Amino acid sequence: MDLRKIKALIELLEKSSLSELEIKEGEETVRLARTATVSVAAPVYAAAPAAAEPAPRPSPAPAASGPSPESVGKSTKQTPDGHTVRSPMVGTFYASPSPDAAPYVKVGQSVKAGDTIGIIEAMKMFNPIEADVSGTVTAVLVEAGQAIEFDEAMFIIS
Repeated sequence: MDLRKIKALIELLEKSSLSELEIKEGEETVRLARTATVSVAAPVYAAAPAAAEPAPRPSPAPAASGPSPESVGKSTKQTPDGHTVRSPMVGTFYASPSPDAAPYVKVGQSVKAGDTIGIIEAMKMFNPIEADVSGTVTAVLVEAGQAIEFDEAMFIIS
């Protein structure tokens, strides 16, 4: 195919609202496609919340230690004495199935291995967090609505 024809096809594609153009002449084929700026922008938007999540995470931790130093003291004391349930993923923690419902677990409550003790929302999917050991919840280290990191301590079960 002639270079002038290809240039003319490029101009035609730029002036039109088409996203792709394919022309066959005999055995030769020319396929022109616009670069998908939306596809390129989507990973940037997906990366932005991930980068923004660590910023809110440090804020709740000092806020939790500021208003209730007793709970932080208990958490620190209970960490060596019990089993730590850690987050299996990055997301937003929820203590109950809905905002007006009671939390799955409270400090002092007995749980069995496999019981749901919270939910982590990640990518619009709600993932149940289950107790991996049986025992009594001695500390809840995260708050509802808090951004949570992978492997972050969430509960202490003795």
